[in-house]
Amino acid sequence: MTPVRVATRKSALALAQTRAFMAELVKVHPGLRVEEVPLTTTGDRIQDRALAAIGGKGLFVKEIEEALLEGRADLAVHSLKDVPPELPPGLLIGCFPLREDARDALVSGDGRGLAELPTGARVGTSSLRRKVQLEAVRPDLEVVALRGNVDTRLAKCASGEVSAIVLARAGLTRLGLLARVTETLAPDVMIPAVAQGALGIEHRAGDERIAALLAPLSHEETKISVTSERGVLREVQGSCQVPVAAYARRDGSEMVLSGLLAEADGSNVRHAEVRAEWPRDDAAAEALGRELGRRLRAGGPGSPG
Repeated sequence: MTPVRVATRKSALALAQTRAFMAELVKVHPGLRVEEVPLTTTGDRIQDRALAAIGGKGLFVKEIEEALLEGRADLAVHSLKDVPPELPPGLLIGCFPLREDARDALVSGDGRGLAELPTGARVGTSSLRRKVQLEAVRPDLEVVALRGNVDTRLAKCASGEVSAIVLARAGLTRLGLLARVTETLAPDVMIPAVAQGALGIEHRAGDERIAALLAPLSHEETKISVTSERGVLREVQGSCQVPVAAYARRDGSEMVLSGLLAEADGSNVRHAEVRAEWPRDDAAAEALGRELGRRLRAGGPGSPG
């Protein structure tokens, strides 16, 4: 049987989530051969500048998508929050595995939660979205840019270079580092990034073999949720240079979709929320996301600012 070639970044987190997905793929297709195709992306190569300063969205996927289009790989496992809403012609997200916890997590050097950090404490993050929301809750903190992989950031926190860092809880879970979490931040304190905690499995359009192999591992509620969130991103034309957040949750038969948008300098922060019947398909999910995006661009009804 021809092996399935799986493209992935080389970071510890990317490899962990790719290998976990490959194991699930083999579990549902016994005897399937899978091969890793490790690649280095622009976002991996440039570690000394903030993401917003080096080109925004797509920094962690461009080289991987080229490998798919050139036939050097059959599918790719992405952190979906890294994937721009507009994909290159000929590619699609064909599988949305069950989403991990979407929330952000605070890791502090001395075990203090966000409310207990002393005035002037340095909190590290590479995300404008997190910076804006941290400053809204604790304007007395110093939020500083912090790049590097998860281990590097944890080490900088442990050494005292920063008092605390904010990371995606899902990444710490996948790396077996959940014990390092000091506090999990509720979405009403910090709205997660679009599709945070979700994987997106990308492959070439029309590749029926790969589509059939992936189908059993796609989770419909995850797909609808992240499609709504990505609709927000598409509507506001968000990038790493624009603080934007969106989070969809189920409330009975309804979806509650919350979002945030600010200017690139962190000013004019506005919030909005929509509630509607749970979307019946991708088109309805995206339409709901676009509606929230329009409200955010307009300031949003009842927006605090």
